[in-house]
Amino acid sequence: MNRLQALHDAGVSIWLDTLSRELLDSGDFAGLIADCAVTGATSNPTIFAKAITGSDRYDDQLRAAVASGTRDPQELFFELALEDIRRAADLLRPAYDESDGRDGFVSFECTPDLADNSAATIEQALELWARLDRPNVMIKVPATEAGIPAIEELTARGVNVNITLLFSIARYEQVIDAYLTGLERRVAAGQPVDAIASVASFFVSRVDAKTDALLPAGSRLRGRVAIANARRAYAHYLERFSDQRWLALRDAGARPQRPLWASTGTKDPTYSDVLYVEELIAPDAINTMPQATLRAFAEHGEVSDTISAVAGAAQATLCRAQDAGIDLDAITDQLEREGVRSFCDSYQELLACVETKLEATRA
Repeated sequence: MNRLQALHDAGVSIWLDTLSRELLDSGDFAGLIADCAVTGATSNPTIFAKAITGSDRYDDQLRAAVASGTRDPQELFFELALEDIRRAADLLRPAYDESDGRDGFVSFECTPDLADNSAATIEQALELWARLDRPNVMIKVPATEAGIPAIEELTARGVNVNITLLFSIARYEQVIDAYLTGLERRVAAGQPVDAIASVASFFVSRVDAKTDALLPAGSRLRGRVAIANARRAYAHYLERFSDQRWLALRDAGARPQRPLWASTGTKDPTYSDVLYVEELIAPDAINTMPQATLRAFAEHGEVSDTISAVAGAAQATLCRAQDAGIDLDAITDQLEREGVRSFCDSYQELLACVETKLEATRA
């Protein structure tokens, strides 16, 4: 059996951790859906910075937008990127329909300069949601302190939210509460909740990159802390989406906020290139894979329920890491801020590229 199909059959949704005009125009994205069990896609400022700066496929649309009077670089970026998102959503619509709205999503992120501004995030997310006008899109909101009230408000307004840059269990707890509160507000107002979807994107490999640097070369904890952190998050997912608060929402038609594993490409070349796929297999989980990781798993990945089988070991691993001097709370706080800064840098690079292309168009 196709290894990726076996992974999908084990309950893991396979989403592609990239999107570009080239993938869409070439038919490669459609091929991944048809042949590799891909049922979703994600994007972020870094992904679009690479796509737009590295290709001339956007130039005709850019010239047309400029000719119609658009000059603002951010608005030009939105016109280019949202077209890709709509096209991907349309290709994924059969997966959305066949899963009864459980799968088949593509995500677009609010601009990272708003990561610490709740009101501005809400305003932009609502605008993007309306412009995309597809039931199978998600708006990405970072799991910053300011992002939490935005998640609640957007959920209450019926927007599908992908919570990104999530690293810590403490923040995950806030994310779940924001989602549930948003749903409860809708139920109290007599509004439907059965069509709302959300995912909580836990970043994985970046945690190991930080912790490994603090551990001795021969430590058995190297390459294990991020997996343990994600497994603990999955256990938390199972607990929170089976309690009485959730059951009342489920009875009203609500869907659980699924856990998603992001940053699953292996950064340390001494580790397996499918480490963060094989070790995080469980029902209802989503894994967003870079193309290289997707190909690697198709070639030699192995499928088993690796989370449920070792549920009790994750906490023990984290306790050993703490005994070894790893302050995971401090590390995850640092990763959250670094993630925002990195996306801001990519976003500025992207706007500069649009400016350059705009000047070329004027010339």
